[in-house]
Amino acid sequence: MQRPFNCFAIFANVLLHFIFLVKEEELEQRKWEFDYVTKMARFYKTWVENTFSQKVDVQADEMVVRSGHRFSLMDVPTILEDHKSRGEAIFHFYLTYFRPLWTDCTCEGYFAENFGMVWWEKSKQKDDIIFLMERNCPKVSHELAHEFLRQSGYKNYKELVHEIWDKHLFASLSFEYYDSNHKKSEKDRFFATIDTSSLQL
Repeated sequence: MQRPFNCFAIFANVLLHFIFLVKEEELEQRKWEFDYVTKMARFYKTWVENTFSQKVDVQADEMVVRSGHRFSLMDVPTILEDHKSRGEAIFHFYLTYFRPLWTDCTCEGYFAENFGMVWWEKSKQKDDIIFLMERNCPKVSHELAHEFLRQSGYKNYKELVHEIWDKHLFASLSFEYYDSNHKKSEKDRFFATIDTSSLQL
């Protein structure tokens, strides 16, 4: 039998470190996206603490991929190697410019213990916050939900999240929207997450 969310044990703070991968030649033109990522990281601190009763600290950094560098050929094993070198006790979440070659998540993301990544889609238009919110933000919540449900001891954490995601894709279930102050809002949308209502057991 599953434990209700309001009975979660309070664990030590988790460090959730978002890492925005960007090609060196695109660094300046994508600064506005990293600004959004920084704000999104602070939002997800609030969201994780409210949804999963897990205290987290957050950090956001850019990882510049230089042409000709060994990391210029990026894939999941390379990212996992970087995660290991930074410290496997830290929850690293990579926002990459490529899709994972293999994943069982239909959101074009991948997760493992203390590790997450999603394909971060680049907007063709500068300062298009709506695009980032709609196309990228929910995918981040998808992978975060997997990992924090796993950490909380749920055996069917994959199925729980995928059932919700399928409803978003195929049953017109709306995402949850929040304003820049992290309050739920349909009018002033700034962040978006998967619908968490079915997780409130």
